[in-house]
Amino acid sequence: MAVHYGRDAAAAEEVVRTIRAAGGAGFAVRAELGAGGDVEGMWASFDRQAAEHGDGTGFDILVNNAGITRRGRIEETTAEAFDEMFAVNVRAPFFLVQQGLKRLRDGGRIINISSGATRIALTEIIAYSMTKGAVDTFSLTLAKALGHRGITVNAVAPGVVDTDMNASWLRGNEVAERSAAETSALGRVGRPGDVADVVAFLASDDARWVTGQVIDATGGSQL
Repeated sequence: MAVHYGRDAAAAEEVVRTIRAAGGAGFAVRAELGAGGDVEGMWASFDRQAAEHGDGTGFDILVNNAGITRRGRIEETTAEAFDEMFAVNVRAPFFLVQQGLKRLRDGGRIINISSGATRIALTEIIAYSMTKGAVDTFSLTLAKALGHRGITVNAVAPGVVDTDMNASWLRGNEVAERSAAETSALGRVGRPGDVADVVAFLASDDARWVTGQVIDATGGSQL
């Protein structure tokens, strides 16, 4: 299993150790995915390490999880922030898939991480929401394009989740956490495992007849 990271090598290695402790084989791959990101270099590193750690013949599951957000209403969003979000959230998964298709085995899975922001009007993250709308369209169209190979393509749309990306405004802020929890029908902020379990289902054989879908994993936010 390849674990991509952009900057946090320690976190990536922790994931790799967890994989190995569970009896699997894993390795970390570093690559920047922003403007000018090195997608070709990432796949070259993948090929080298896959040959060292496994059979080197390809892979079965691709999860496009990398993403960034820059908060700002339309009048506050700079061109630089807009371009950065589209580079990481839209351009990167497109070309990661494009260049990964020759490595992805027939019957495989592609799972893209979208956002509940595509169905909820959040004016303070308008550009970010647009990037995830593009991910939804990408997932739908790619599902049709790859169906003949038995490859399923789906997206998972989380709501507010207690992750590092949300730490600056969520963690340690009781008002923000309470407000976020109140938007969910289940009355709490999401946890990484809540989303990971949905991804695991889509990656499994149990989801073999599900493709071209956006699975809402917001805990019923703003129903």
